[in-house]
Amino acid sequence: MNIPIDLKYTKDHEWVKIDGDTATIGITDFAQGELGDIVYVDVDTLDETVDKDEVFGSVEAVKTVSDLFMPLSGEVVEFNEGLEDDPEIVNKDPYDKGWIIKISITDQSQIEDLLDAQAYQSIIGG
Repeated sequence: MNIPIDLKYTKDHEWVKIDGDTATIGITDFAQGELGDIVYVDVDTLDETVDKDEVFGSVEAVKTVSDLFMPLSGEVVEFNEGLEDDPEIVNKDPYDKGWIIKISITDQSQIEDLLDAQAYQSIIGG
């Protein structure tokens, strides 16, 4: 199970990479493995401000659809357009090319609530 130590995580299996006031968000290796083959990624919140824990989009796999929850409050400033033509990148490379959105963080204090790699690993039973 791949859980990079330089990222933050949520109990809902999103990962977060903080870079100043910007955060890149995707789903974890564990989440893509549980979902199976991803066939569609839907994000309809581009250019909107979304509160922490609200749904910002969804991931559709062959057998299920899973909501994506915002790990931090912020404005969705970018969607990974590569996922439109090739959504299975999330399966192949969830922490790099398979990122889903980038946000402008509106409340830096929420970063403290995110899990580190060790805490996330204990949640998934790693």
